[in-house]
Amino acid sequence: MKKEVHNFINKVINIVLGLCILVIIWLVAQIFIFTSFKIPSDSMEPSLTTGDNILAWKPFIGPRIFNIFASMRNEQTKIYRIPGFKKIKRNDILVFNFPHPNNWDKIEMHILKYYIKRCVGLPGDTLSIQNGYFHVEKVNIPLGNLNSQKRIALTEKFENGIFYSFPFDSIINWNIKKFGPLYIPCEGDSITLNRTNFPIYKKLIEWEQQGALEYKDSTSFLNGKSINGYRFQKNYYFMAGDNGLNSQDSRYWGLLPEEYIVGKAWIIWKSIDPYTNKFRWERFLKVIH
Repeated sequence: MKKEVHNFINKVINIVLGLCILVIIWLVAQIFIFTSFKIPSDSMEPSLTTGDNILAWKPFIGPRIFNIFASMRNEQTKIYRIPGFKKIKRNDILVFNFPHPNNWDKIEMHILKYYIKRCVGLPGDTLSIQNGYFHVEKVNIPLGNLNSQKRIALTEKFENGIFYSFPFDSIINWNIKKFGPLYIPCEGDSITLNRTNFPIYKKLIEWEQQGALEYKDSTSFLNGKSINGYRFQKNYYFMAGDNGLNSQDSRYWGLLPEEYIVGKAWIIWKSIDPYTNKFRWERFLKVIH
């Protein structure tokens, strides 16, 4: 009897240890290799559609290490990135923490708030939108979804306030048909601050410095001290949805800090039609481009 009890206890211990090992392997994979995300809207159609479940590949640009619990409490925390094996390219579809989980006036991070968009502007690019189409100086490849941009170009009347865009400034007065030119900062870039570019870079500087930037009497003040210019400490990206008429992207909330990028969208591992609950086999294991 004692032997049977002993064998039973050993089996239970082995099962528990096995489950713990599986959990640890799963957590390590989630942190360093891939993460699954569900597509909640049509902002990336036709590339991705509502009900798609995708895997984001983290080694592409390098996995991140940070205090997850602090982020869940909506506290800002230092993010460290392990070097990846590739650089982000224009037209890559990326998963990232949405930089404005509370409002569009301040860059913050929340671990549970994710977006997925296409990168159309890299650090160091000068990007503009001309009649609805994306352009980057000295770059000749098509950027983003051209069919979507064509629809914007042909649209004369926009509903629900989607016409006006970042930085929503009366002097700059950009919109989704005529935007920029916008210089996208990279680490080490220096700019001279003036009335024109102040509203463009205000959120980025405040996020990097965790302080307040003001402009009055033709002078910029950072935490109450006057400054003439600023040297950026981070890289930034311009993100856009493939369904340009229904996408909250960089045209509206501005530039994305590199630290907020989770990984590159890789493959659709499951797709369920949200209206019929049927499995969409034609999308199963579809590689994302």
